[in-house]
Amino acid sequence: MASYRQLIIICMILSSFIALGTEACYSINDRNGPDYIEFGAIPSGSAALVYVAQDQGFFINEQIIVDVKDYSTGVETTDALIAGDVDIAWSAEFPMVSRAFSKEAISILAVSSRFSDQYLFGLKKHGIKMVSDLNGKTIGLPLNTIGEFYLARFLELNGMDIKELCLIDVLPPDSVMIMEDGGVDGILTWEPYTSTIKKQMDGQVVYWPVQSSQAGFGIMIGRNGWLRDNTALVERFLRALVRAEEYMIYNTEEAKEIVQKRVGYDSSFLDIFWTENHFYISLDQSLIVAMEDEARWMINSDLTKEQKVPYFLDYIYEEPLKNVKPDAVNIIRRQTENENK
Repeated sequence: MASYRQLIIICMILSSFIALGTEACYSINDRNGPDYIEFGAIPSGSAALVYVAQDQGFFINEQIIVDVKDYSTGVETTDALIAGDVDIAWSAEFPMVSRAFSKEAISILAVSSRFSDQYLFGLKKHGIKMVSDLNGKTIGLPLNTIGEFYLARFLELNGMDIKELCLIDVLPPDSVMIMEDGGVDGILTWEPYTSTIKKQMDGQVVYWPVQSSQAGFGIMIGRNGWLRDNTALVERFLRALVRAEEYMIYNTEEAKEIVQKRVGYDSSFLDIFWTENHFYISLDQSLIVAMEDEARWMINSDLTKEQKVPYFLDYIYEEPLKNVKPDAVNIIRRQTENENK
């Protein structure tokens, strides 16, 4: 008798065949059956390439079933990855910096997106009209995420110190409700919650973009042991995402509809989301530079006991992407790198 998990996989395959017609039917007969990947994401459209690859059958063509599990933040997706609850996780790069300080045995496979969607909101009725009014105020944000780094940098550029604020942990899905209830003086959050606050609290809030023209990186992470044991599978996974990237370039409106169905965005918000997020597969030196900058900030802010910036090349596993999309890899590895390990 088939197990519950096997039945789910069979149903997913049959559903994909119905959607794809005969286009994907050839592949099942050529192999013993699909591989299964548990993928951790946050439900903000950040995993758009995965949603498109699912919808268009690119994973099925590579003989992969991808089950997407949603979490509130990249910290939670990496927690799930380390716990073995998912095989590959989406996260911003900042949680990976924290994991590198902890010397976790995980590595980055690829950058899948770049985003500029994080905003700081202040309630006018709580006396916030300009940045200086934030002094001494209570600000909710998901602590230990990249939002905390962006907030600190934003305040520094405006002559303030993040230590002048009272920070409390508020997950993005709770940000709208807490702002409406007045439980905090302000909120730092990201899409789709930023657009919801702008729309529902129009005239009641002031807000500022906090990334200061520094885009964040959406990265794909895996456990080192699992990656070594599944290198060929990882290459097939990335190949499907590269096909999804190409599809999004040439079929933008169709790709928007796929994401809209998956995360429930309305069409007006989707256009905003599309301008704040860019989806393409790569691994380049700008990721390393950003992570080193964030690591130095963590050290200077006493958020880690470590005093040395991690050697982040030890946390990059570029071989699968090199085999799939070699021109997308621009990581500088010097001959002396072993001296830094």
